[in-house]
Amino acid sequence: MRHGNKQNNLSRTASHRKALLMNLGCQLITYKRITTTLAKAKALRTYIEPLITKTKNTASKEAIMHNHRIVFSYLNDKAAVKELFTVVAPKVAARPGGYTRIIKLGARVGDNSEIAMIELVDFNEIYGKGTGTAAAAEPAKKTRRAGGAKKKAAEATEATATAETPATDAPTEEKA
Repeated sequence: MRHGNKQNNLSRTASHRKALLMNLGCQLITYKRITTTLAKAKALRTYIEPLITKTKNTASKEAIMHNHRIVFSYLNDKAAVKELFTVVAPKVAARPGGYTRIIKLGARVGDNSEIAMIELVDFNEIYGKGTGTAAAAEPAKKTRRAGGAKKKAAEATEATATAETPATDAPTEEKA
């Protein structure tokens, strides 16, 4: 039974799975977009997103160095870690999570397995909102669903107040 085991083992031993995700993570950081099976893409997303989050903690030099070492222990590739901290981190600084996107591409011809493309969201020019420098300069707008009723009620009272004001002005204009 698989009670309490959410991790997808991908039909591999622990060491093979670790090496696989390490290599896929390095390739994703280097090329910003890779094509793999859907199961591997989903496993890679849970592996790489916490590493990208670690790049955002830039409170002090010690914190940066500590996070470099932690990320290096997961990736074991100096070039990929440098790329992650110098190129990827500034672009995703304003994003509150959800750094990757998985797009299903269909079935592979040989074995009919589902193929998917996983990419870093901020590096896609097609879906991007504009240039990366403008998006990184302003922080992301934090939205919540809670509290929306209060705002709508306040706007409704303002709208009724403005609707009443012209109504009282209108009769004075007719008399004059």
